[in-house]
Amino acid sequence: MASIIRAIEKRRSVRTYDDTPLSNEEKRRIEEVIEKPLSCPFGNKSRFCTIDMSEIDKREARGLGTYGFIKGATLFIIGAAEKHHRALEDFGYHLEKIILELTVMGFGTCWMGGTFNRANFARRISIRENELLPAITPVGYPLNRRSLRENLIRLAASARKRKPWEGLFSLGDVEHPLERESAGRYQIPLEMVRIGPSASNRQPWRIVKEQTGEVFHFYLRRTKGYGKIVPEVSLQNIDMGIAMCHFEFSAGELGLNGRWIEREPEDKPPGMEYIVSWVG
Repeated sequence: MASIIRAIEKRRSVRTYDDTPLSNEEKRRIEEVIEKPLSCPFGNKSRFCTIDMSEIDKREARGLGTYGFIKGATLFIIGAAEKHHRALEDFGYHLEKIILELTVMGFGTCWMGGTFNRANFARRISIRENELLPAITPVGYPLNRRSLRENLIRLAASARKRKPWEGLFSLGDVEHPLERESAGRYQIPLEMVRIGPSASNRQPWRIVKEQTGEVFHFYLRRTKGYGKIVPEVSLQNIDMGIAMCHFEFSAGELGLNGRWIEREPEDKPPGMEYIVSWVG
């Protein structure tokens, strides 16, 4: 069985692809991954489809633009989520699980929440009145060299740079940083959260471990003004779902059983929004 932890460590945002169209067998394997059912923490369902740019009219393909952020990709995964409580978290959780499975298979991907023609992609998935299109990802084989634009994007986003433990994880309350040793058996799941992708690498998740037991409270610290970038979709709620995916599946790989519950502690950290708790 392939390691989710290795996939999390290996995953990179790929923006420049080999433009050779994928074979029917490769596309079939990708379809199998996106069609696989998955129970998400809040019970919401997302649906996904693929679009093969090599099979559609060139004029239409140009309309499905990514504003120059993605080069060479011929296949995209489009996702739709219903407008329900915590639907964006479940969407992030589900699409990240798909992305990790594709990483294991050797494909490159790149989370895209804002830099694409949302309306045109929404038409391709026949978006419904009660749905929104939170994000898409290209899928393909990475080109060995990066484009100048990709290098500039990675530099601007401080790619692969992550906040230190003490900036993300706390013990008891947000005033007391969580030492790695105090995380006990959950050192690796927390590290998998820390190195996870997020919109503009903002890492909006904050996790507070209770003093006793293996209970972890997940909070969202919103970046001021960030919601104006894509007003119809809160990208940072999607980020929380990605963090939850990394935490749960890496914990499961280590034999750490637990469950997600919504049970907000009485002492609410200032400037944070409670999302969910993990009870191990």
